[in-house]
Amino acid sequence: MNFPNLAHIKLVVTDMDGTLLNSHHLVSERFYTAFEELKSLGVTFVAASGRQYDSIYHKLYRIADQIYIAAENGGYTLYQDREIHQADFPSHLLERPLNLLEKRPDIHAVLCTKDKAFIKRGFPDFESFVIQYYSAYETIERLSDCTEPVLKIALYHPEGSEKHIYPHVEALSNELKVKISGPNWVDLSHQEAHKGTAVAKIQSLLNISPAETLCLGDYLNDLEMLGQSHYSFSMGNAHPDVVKAAKYQTASNDQFGVEMVLEKIILDIRSSL
Repeated sequence: MNFPNLAHIKLVVTDMDGTLLNSHHLVSERFYTAFEELKSLGVTFVAASGRQYDSIYHKLYRIADQIYIAAENGGYTLYQDREIHQADFPSHLLERPLNLLEKRPDIHAVLCTKDKAFIKRGFPDFESFVIQYYSAYETIERLSDCTEPVLKIALYHPEGSEKHIYPHVEALSNELKVKISGPNWVDLSHQEAHKGTAVAKIQSLLNISPAETLCLGDYLNDLEMLGQSHYSFSMGNAHPDVVKAAKYQTASNDQFGVEMVLEKIILDIRSSL
């Protein structure tokens, strides 16, 4: 891979699924080794994902108290249990998508709140599948039974998001952030609830510029995040639009693409000392 010199990087932001996690949804030991070296060199790490906070925390439990976590596509961002940013779903806009979903039983919905997710009761196959992304969840009879503030509505269709979900919710994009977040997922959220906003908040807090920031992602919900960095990397398995938007490319998530970039940062920083 032809990577640029990365000696001046101070902030690394990586997506989870399809990026840091391999196709078995696991984090490698090679990553943890690189993380410890980066930390010793003063580089800050951010995990940014459409997953809920609880799920990200448990996936990265070994280092979760040492990193920034931008959950729910940046709608809920924390560092050591301190909230950095929160963008709730506009409550007055909930009724329209919920009514639409009642007419589309083929689209499964997850109502994402700070502490847990809510899904409709009576769909055991979906429930057993969704727990890999939403480890803290509760089943309810109707989506409207959720009384907690919603951060995001995650929509799933087993046959694909771009064909079977997006056309039905695209019209909501004048009021909401409508983002294809995976091959089978579309997310609905506040207009300011995206990974780019979360990264910008962290950059401002730490006085780190986009020129000192490196971001890695694979899917369309990573585009705003990549735009916050002068060093944007797409994965080898990335969506074509992400490849087009990113300035650089690394290997796939199953070929240690993230780890290769992190090791290049370490090499370049050490060479500059």
